Amino acid sequence: MATQKFPIHFFEIPVTDFERAKAFYEAVTADRLETMTMGAHQFGFFPRAESVGGAIVHGEGYTPSQTGTLVYLNGSQDFDGMLKRVAAGGGTVVMPRTSIGEHGFIARFVDTEGNAVAIHSM
Repeated sequence: MATQKFPIHFFEIPVTDFERAKAFYEAVTADRLETMTMGAHQFGFFPRAESVGGAIVHGEGYTPSQTGTLVYLNGSQDFDGMLKRVAAGGGTVVMPRTSIGEHGFIARFVDTEGNAVAIHSM
């Protein structure tokens, strides 16, 4: 059996206020989210190259949560800047930049919608 390059293909972050969440994540990542409506759902897609894709999603069946799967955003280029923009954008940092030894650094925050999300960087 072949090993997949990226075991995770796509992630979705549930949001209750799409425009607020879009503004928050665009500020935190310093990137534009491409929007699309599919049926009754609104999507804001994070930019991606050769890695895992993801989106914020608003619609029936999508409920923000601080429990369950934890998504780690890639902070390799601007970890500290991203963390500063979390608080400036209305989120709450719940774990500051923390060393995980040879595996780099992580931090956790709660976004404007009430989701627990994290940042990782080598």
